[in-house]
Amino acid sequence: QTFSRSRRLTSMLRQRTALLSTLLLTSTISVQCSSVCSLRPLSLFPSSFSLSISSSPSNMARCGLPQSDEELRKLLTPEQYRITKQNGTERPFKNAYWDNKKPGVYVCVISGDPLFSSKEKFDSGSGWPSFYAPLRPEAIVEKRDISHGMVRVEVRAAVSNSHLGHVFEDGPPPTGLRYCINSGSLRFVEKSKLEKEGLGEWSTHLD
Repeated sequence: QTFSRSRRLTSMLRQRTALLSTLLLTSTISVQCSSVCSLRPLSLFPSSFSLSISSSPSNMARCGLPQSDEELRKLLTPEQYRITKQNGTERPFKNAYWDNKKPGVYVCVISGDPLFSSKEKFDSGSGWPSFYAPLRPEAIVEKRDISHGMVRVEVRAAVSNSHLGHVFEDGPPPTGLRYCINSGSLRFVEKSKLEKEGLGEWSTHLD
């Protein structure tokens, strides 16, 4: 039974990756490591499913990421650190963005990489920010999670390798997915401030 469930989970992950890639219809993509890091062109296929960037000090330095746990703890609040690096979960309805309805982009709290947007956000009633798709499939990594006696699909940020939340198959069209994300793993950039933060390319996406 466990083996059968694992095979179904693997098949589901492959189908989801293909669906999200088709939705975005781009031949090349870029990962923005931070607001001051140069864009890194990457091929969309087939690496979108397993994309990750090495967390070695040299690569982290090039992307403007904290190079030590000490630096990371200075950057984050204790709650943000617990969520992103200890796979924590914040309280529902008691977090920053669960009811945020402003137009804008949600970036990784560590790297500044754009992950989700208000255009794909919906009210799931769960008490956590919920999205039916990421901005770019290569911005996230999905992993099998068997913690706490459950079989789930964990969502992590590709650039910073931060825990974001989980994805479930009970979302709205067009994907039928619900990316249930911790506010503590995100930073919200309002549409009016996208240009200033080097994210102006996403303004038209929100129209």
